[in-house]
Amino acid sequence: MRYYDSLRVTYLGEGTLKLAEAGRHRRRVPLRRASYADVLRVREFRWLWIAQIQSYIGDQFAQVAIAILVYHRTGSAFLTALTYALTYLPPIIGGPLLSGLADILPRRQVMIVCDLVRVVTVGLMAAPGVPFWGLCILLFCTVLVGAPFSAARTALLPDILDGDLMTLGSALGNITHQASQILGFVTGAAVVAVVQARGTLAIDAVTFCISALIVSSMVRRRAAPRREGRRRATAWSVTGDGVRLVFRNRVLRTLLLFGWLAGFYIIPEGLAAPYARDLGGSALTVGLLMAAIPLGTVLGGIFLERMGTLGQARIMGWLAMGSCAPLVGCVWGPPLWVVLMLWLLAGIGGAFQLAAAPAFVSALDVGNRASAFGVAQSGLYAAQGLGILGGGGIAQLAGVPVAVAVAGLLGLCTATRLAVNWSRLQLAATCSLPC
Repeated sequence: MRYYDSLRVTYLGEGTLKLAEAGRHRRRVPLRRASYADVLRVREFRWLWIAQIQSYIGDQFAQVAIAILVYHRTGSAFLTALTYALTYLPPIIGGPLLSGLADILPRRQVMIVCDLVRVVTVGLMAAPGVPFWGLCILLFCTVLVGAPFSAARTALLPDILDGDLMTLGSALGNITHQASQILGFVTGAAVVAVVQARGTLAIDAVTFCISALIVSSMVRRRAAPRREGRRRATAWSVTGDGVRLVFRNRVLRTLLLFGWLAGFYIIPEGLAAPYARDLGGSALTVGLLMAAIPLGTVLGGIFLERMGTLGQARIMGWLAMGSCAPLVGCVWGPPLWVVLMLWLLAGIGGAFQLAAAPAFVSALDVGNRASAFGVAQSGLYAAQGLGILGGGGIAQLAGVPVAVAVAGLLGLCTATRLAVNWSRLQLAATCSLPC
């Protein structure tokens, strides 16, 4: 895959290339812009999306249930936080290696096996009498198995959707994730109150079972991507290929670093509880603060959907800066409604991820999609974990508003540099188009 070809075909868009070719005859080719409705008409994607919705909602409910279960069992805020940290650790440790399995084995098979494993691990978490250390091990395994599942599903999208449909399908999946977070923050505690923590975990186990049934019955069988015409592949060799591919290609590397910007604007979400306390708020205030950024991302995704692939490419750098710049305003200690507006604006800017993620996946060879996505995903989790850890340290020393503002300032500087690089890559790719 040549350097500029990946940017031209994937991110400047197929429609742009058709317009450029038509430019030889001094006329424009009218192109119908795809929509989310077009994506949902694709049967395989529609069922994958349905499985994703119910699984995401179950995960959000389970996250609340685990926090309540651990706190009631131990009475320790530290152990509760430690349990939450376990959701970041597995993808960092095993994500790149296990994600590479989806470049060796049939991706549909990987997804089914991962879902069935999580049925068992989450089901055991719901069983009475499980000690705290056992709960931690089961949670670690559950999150670890999620890495190859996500890599396989993401790598499968370009086989199901073509061109702009793939971009929209990826964006719809991300919007669904953000919407499930909002729903989980608002209703998760109520669900736990009705069916108790263990009942909520049992519901999550059922969602994984449903997902496995949907994938096995509604997703078409496809051969393993690396079987023909290649040396015998192992998980280690596939992981190494993914790392080399991502960091040697300037386009992929820039898109990867765009994704890792989440390590800056995730910090407010991690500090929502102490921020609400500083504002004199209640548990409802915590929920509102945590929901502000995901809600903004959903709104930004709706805005991006109307722009098309070329428009998204042009505005991505500006949105990336906009995901961090509003957070700087927290340094003056504004009231709650202003903080909510600032965080909502940051979420709207963060919608650039909905364009960067499909661009990254589409620029990859079919045999390296899952392993390269595993590298990106592990780095993202590491950036988020380190960001929350660093933000907590600054908040302890200088206060929560200052910590959020520092995160915004550092993120803005990083995003500005990436935006400049991205503009140069766009210019170079545009100049190489036929005319």
